[in-house]
Amino acid sequence: MQGAGKSAIRKIAVLLVFVLALSGCDRSTPLLLVKAVAAGVPSVAPFFDEKSGLGHDAEGIRPQAVHGSLQQGDTPGLYGGTPGLYGGTRQPTICDVKRLKAFLTDPANHRKAQAWADALDIGTARIPGYLDRLTPVLLRHDTLVVNHDYKKGKATPFNSLLQTGIAVLVDERGLPAVKCSCGNPLRPFTDDTNRISVKFGDGNKKWHGYERSSVVAVRPAPREMKQLALVDVHRPGRGIDRPVGTTGARDRTFDAAERRAVPDVMGSSFGDASRQLAAKGLAVGYAGKRRPPDDARVTASDPPAGTGLGFGAYVTLSVTGGASGTTSGGTPGSPSGGMPSGPSGGTSGTSGTSGTSSGGSATPPSSSASQPSAPPPSSPSSPRSSPPSSPAHPTSSRPATSSSGSTSGPPDGSPPPVTTSSSAPVTSSAPPPPSEPVTSSAPPPGVPVTTSAPTGSEPASSAPATSEPASSGPASAAIT
Repeated sequence: MQGAGKSAIRKIAVLLVFVLALSGCDRSTPLLLVKAVAAGVPSVAPFFDEKSGLGHDAEGIRPQAVHGSLQQGDTPGLYGGTPGLYGGTRQPTICDVKRLKAFLTDPANHRKAQAWADALDIGTARIPGYLDRLTPVLLRHDTLVVNHDYKKGKATPFNSLLQTGIAVLVDERGLPAVKCSCGNPLRPFTDDTNRISVKFGDGNKKWHGYERSSVVAVRPAPREMKQLALVDVHRPGRGIDRPVGTTGARDRTFDAAERRAVPDVMGSSFGDASRQLAAKGLAVGYAGKRRPPDDARVTASDPPAGTGLGFGAYVTLSVTGGASGTTSGGTPGSPSGGMPSGPSGGTSGTSGTSGTSSGGSATPPSSSASQPSAPPPSSPSSPRSSPPSSPAHPTSSRPATSSSGSTSGPPDGSPPPVTTSSSAPVTSSAPPPPSEPVTSSAPPPGVPVTTSAPTGSEPASSAPATSEPASSGPASAAIT
């Protein structure tokens, strides 16, 4: 009997050690090192001489509050800009696309152009057409991307956090593609946004207003957009309707302060509710660290249906069920709809508001964009990025894969690359909300940091946008 008792105690002790070991696994997961890049600070190894006036950041802009670190490229309020024409006077462009194109197509710069094209997985012959489809915008959130330096004749990828106000070129799905001031190619950040360690250095001091909760990563919009509805970063009450592939000459302004009623989305799927909100010029928010799966059912919205909000204001949704089988406030589950799934949390949260504005009022038309399908896992150990839009196949796209070629879902807490579904371009984009020096953001004690760059997801391919005359109102499914 005494021997049997000792044996039972030993078994219990072994079981406790096993349980404790499992409970500590998450804390031992390596953090991903991310280099901070501040607005107006020159790159260490740029593709383009930043003194040549290729692009200009807007410094001193505070990041906007965000409800959910993963946002689609057509989220109203995600991007901003300044009017190309205002009061009859031409405003300075934030990105000189013609100059960048001339540089990359000059035979004297062939080696650098080859490295630039390799980073985006396109041939050098396709550079002009690719640039023609990009649109200049200003970031309204501190944004995670896979950036590239030019070193020893090659594009060297690294995870980067771009400060609010930095000028970038975005593609038809709203993904950042080029950093304007230096011409560096950009790819989507596809790792876990909740497990990063931001390093401030090389002149990039921690900027005023930096908040970890305001950091976002962008996934592709479900459909290509032909119009981007931006918010004027200097006058949040004014919206800017900009055709894709234009740099401001055809801009039209609209009243971003016009009140939009929150639609009744109770009982709708999270994906469908997101589209309804985007059609109204409102952004979808969620509580917690995981974006809910698209098939989860909406149980509440904050603020409730009928509430009047300005363009780009957030509506936080609570959900239950879905592919992950979790409920609002539960434990994160497996990814769905191209992003990690999980609880929306409670209905708490604030919605952004727009300030006063000038210009005519306009209500954006509706959009019926479909959500992306579930993606494959990303491979933290592989620094290369996936290919961008392909002008030769306007509606084709293929899922990104890990370095092993697997297309199965990723482990919990590791957001995968996004797969976008093939679809015809939408006619317009949806509308937005107003928006001590340190060397690094210290990771939790005992947590290692890894510097491996993630595998970039592949934005949908498309042909050069045919810009139609811009309407006086904002586009639906806008990038703001």
